[in-house]
Amino acid sequence: MVVGLSTSSVYPESTAHAFAYAADLGYDAVEVMVGIDALSQQVTAVEQLAQHHDVPVCAVHAPCLLFTQAVWGLEPWGKLERSAEMARALGADVVVVHPPFRWQREYARDFVDGIAALEESSGIAFAVENMYPWKATPRKGTTRGMEVYAPGWDPSTENYANTTIDLSHAAIAGSDPLAMAQRLGSRLRHLHLTDGTGSAKDEHLVPGRGVMGAADLLRHLATEGFAGHVVLEINTRKAADRAAREADLAESLAFAREHLAAREV
Repeated sequence: MVVGLSTSSVYPESTAHAFAYAADLGYDAVEVMVGIDALSQQVTAVEQLAQHHDVPVCAVHAPCLLFTQAVWGLEPWGKLERSAEMARALGADVVVVHPPFRWQREYARDFVDGIAALEESSGIAFAVENMYPWKATPRKGTTRGMEVYAPGWDPSTENYANTTIDLSHAAIAGSDPLAMAQRLGSRLRHLHLTDGTGSAKDEHLVPGRGVMGAADLLRHLATEGFAGHVVLEINTRKAADRAAREADLAESLAFAREHLAAREV
């Protein structure tokens, strides 16, 4: 089973640094987060990094975050087509994509059918990722959720052929990732391995440092013969230095391999 490193895991360091970490620590592959790092948007540059470090690209994360809305233009379908082109050129077989925001009405209306059509035309799996209601805390201290994704934040409720589970997003939503994996079955193609505590923040903790049952999920996937990618997508922005960041990345890789080698009793 491929255990990869998301380039977002080394932010604020660069895409180039992510490949270096992946090679030094023994990751099997890299997922490229197409974002504000200009290098991440350049197929030739990423290809050269993969060849230099002898670390393949397993997936491309389309630029669909709020802060990457202007990357590769503003037309969402064009961004996905370009993501597929990058994946194909790099030998990756998955594009990770978030569901549309509700204000992207035309895009959202045709999203489910459009994703299926893109998969057929490109030969690339578009693994739609679970998101979460945005939470707000009113003055009285109660927390309420606001639905901002359409057709919804939970991909298991739609007829997608390929999906991604992110444990940090599941933590915010208060959803059980193991139950979601069981609902999805063979439609689960990709895992963003991380962790969370259930706060309103998208924490992306080192797996095992939260409460999301990351070890149980990995053991379940191993037992079920999961053939997709397990990609570490953690937040190391607060790491004191490069040594601390490297330690978090090494701990995450060791956690993944330990529990993927285990089996449910």
